Amino acid sequence: MNLLEVGIPTVPLRGMVVYPNIVIHLDIGRDKSIKAVEAAMNEDRILAVVTQKDDAVDAPTVHDLAQMGTLVKIKQMLRLPGGIVRVLVEGITRIHLMNITSMDPYYIGDYERVASEFEDDVELEAYRRLVQAKFGEWAEEAKSVTDEGVTRVMELRNPCELADQVAFLLPINNLKRQELLEELSVARRLNMIVGILNMELQISDLENSINNQVRQSMEKAQKEYFLREKIRVIHDELGDKGDPEEEAEELRVKLKALNLSEDVHTRIDKEISRYSRMPQLMPEATILRNYLDWVLALPWNELTEDRLDIKGAHAMLEADHYGLEKVKKRILEFLAVRKLTGKNSGSILCLVGPPGVGKTSLATSIAKAMNRKFIRASLGGVRDEAEIRGHRRTYIGALPGRMIQGLKNVGTKNPVFLLDEIDKLASDYKGDPSSALLEVLDPEQNSTFSDHFIEVPFDFSEVFWITTANIASNIPGPLLDRMEIIELSSYMEEEKLEIAKRYLTPKQIKKNGLEDYKVKLSDAVLRKVISEYTREAGVRTLEKTIAKICRKIAFKVVEEGGDAPKVTTKNLHEFLGAPIFVDQEREKKAQVGYVNGLAWTSVGGVVLPCEATTMNGTGKLALTGSLGKVMQESGQAAMSYIRHNAKALKIEEDFYKKLDIHVHLPEGATPKDGPSAGITMTLAMVSILTNRKVRSDIAMTGEITLRGRVLPIGGLKEKLLAALSHGVKEVLIPKGNEKDIAELPNIVKEGLIITPVKTMDEVLAKALV
Repeated sequence: MNLLEVGIPTVPLRGMVVYPNIVIHLDIGRDKSIKAVEAAMNEDRILAVVTQKDDAVDAPTVHDLAQMGTLVKIKQMLRLPGGIVRVLVEGITRIHLMNITSMDPYYIGDYERVASEFEDDVELEAYRRLVQAKFGEWAEEAKSVTDEGVTRVMELRNPCELADQVAFLLPINNLKRQELLEELSVARRLNMIVGILNMELQISDLENSINNQVRQSMEKAQKEYFLREKIRVIHDELGDKGDPEEEAEELRVKLKALNLSEDVHTRIDKEISRYSRMPQLMPEATILRNYLDWVLALPWNELTEDRLDIKGAHAMLEADHYGLEKVKKRILEFLAVRKLTGKNSGSILCLVGPPGVGKTSLATSIAKAMNRKFIRASLGGVRDEAEIRGHRRTYIGALPGRMIQGLKNVGTKNPVFLLDEIDKLASDYKGDPSSALLEVLDPEQNSTFSDHFIEVPFDFSEVFWITTANIASNIPGPLLDRMEIIELSSYMEEEKLEIAKRYLTPKQIKKNGLEDYKVKLSDAVLRKVISEYTREAGVRTLEKTIAKICRKIAFKVVEEGGDAPKVTTKNLHEFLGAPIFVDQEREKKAQVGYVNGLAWTSVGGVVLPCEATTMNGTGKLALTGSLGKVMQESGQAAMSYIRHNAKALKIEEDFYKKLDIHVHLPEGATPKDGPSAGITMTLAMVSILTNRKVRSDIAMTGEITLRGRVLPIGGLKEKLLAALSHGVKEVLIPKGNEKDIAELPNIVKEGLIITPVKTMDEVLAKALV
């Protein structure tokens, strides 16, 4: 029994027929049709589309519409400029127009759903196979259907859907399309489609035959003469008298001078020959010439002579950088190996340290000390593999990768190449640049690196690779495995003072034109700038602050004339304003539930107080202060340790049933994470539960386990420097970090009592009064 559809918004179509199970865009321009679409969108998105018999009729009546249409569902609606509405619809079923019940404000019609008639299954299966075979032949000849469309047709098993899908794709007129829509017998519909496909195949064969006859009738010599004369005239009009053969000969002279290997020479020579035979107006000729210019401009065998004077290189490094002894020693070792072996050691240095400690400037000094050219490429945010390997020549605007570009710019194949911010590489659908870097940095592979643009192997083994990173753990593992990590730790106050005196202040005095005014910043002024106006691991902000002082002095010299004003600790605020950082005074008295913890941040170490308190409750543990997941887990581990050892700690064993414990790390707006606050939180909770005071002159760092073992941590130097500046006398560190004490500066070892501990019992014995 056919179903009735009453009161359906209707759109008359001009020049188009929609079939069931077909998804298609319709561009609607008539006001009534747009209102019908809007009405359908406001209800159930169901719309009737019926083809007009005459496209010229602007306001069709029921007599101007075909009797068979399609019920569709609106999937998407988009308003375009010019008042056009584009809708994406999917055909649902054939419908028979019963009546148009309203034409204002839009067409509304009553319809009867019509089902297709399925005959003998064997006959339909035969038709299905025949249609798909014929369609495959036609699609291969016509080239007008996408591979996706062909695949979709070939996978259909429903004869009715197959007939509608092929009818939609065939290049036939609307009368024939409407005829296929109105044919309810699936077998007769498939038979009609077979006839149409046979006719299209015959037309295609005839077209091919005609084209072959025309092509053969054109004499080859006449065609070439015509094209060459046309090119010659165009060149004459443009004033371009260049001869491709002459250009090719010039390119071959350049190629011969490069003294390349036989394979590479042969390949490039073939490209030159191809270029000479290619019409100059072809777009590919420009692409090929650009490629040849790049290849012939590369420093295939150009080398700068290394300066292998160890003492001279050492003096140059000392003049440019204060401290960094480990790094300087490693550079001198590299030069010594180079001097003895005559080739690179194959190592890739990775300078890891916080911002502003001089990683990039140190790489510049290395190049200067070795008498090599210097290249810097920033990898921060690079997510396209083509940035490393280059683009294929077929792409518009294709270029080689950054490595090849860098070598071309400096003109040598053995520069110092700095890959900055390697820990900030990213990856997405365009590829993984970190994987592409593996071939560049691996000494076993980079002698035959292949750029996608150059397409011939290039030797990178002579390059001295240096990379920089802020955090080594963010570097992809395979890359990290190929590099030698050299840590650049935070500067101490004394080191910052020396750097400011030797490098930063003279540089800024010269930069701001104050060389003739005897400007001088005393040690006391610089110490105050370091302690009260900058707080960082490196010296980048310190240099900006000194520059600010110099600008203020320059302004006063120009405005008031005479000598430059003297900067003292008393008038420093006139140049920089009120101090930015004011250290909180250390608690002088031992307190219950208050412990000095130590933490590492990207700008150095800090003293991180930890407070604990209790209140009547049901054993809840609150951990606040913007704590990360790892630090919260440390608090949970501390609580478990205390409950397990309550008897030994002389705490009531059911304390967790009566009390709530709140642990807070001040400066709650600053996020904090990491395991090294474990013993600090444990001690604070034990102190508050036993009502025993904690020494105010002691600080600590270490991770705790459920059994009370103290595990090693990182950033020891920075944490101890923070403890020293805070006025702490003794610091408890994990026993596992005892090996790091030997590398600490003397000022730290002499100014602090450093006590390694293995268990929480030792921490309690040392810290509780």
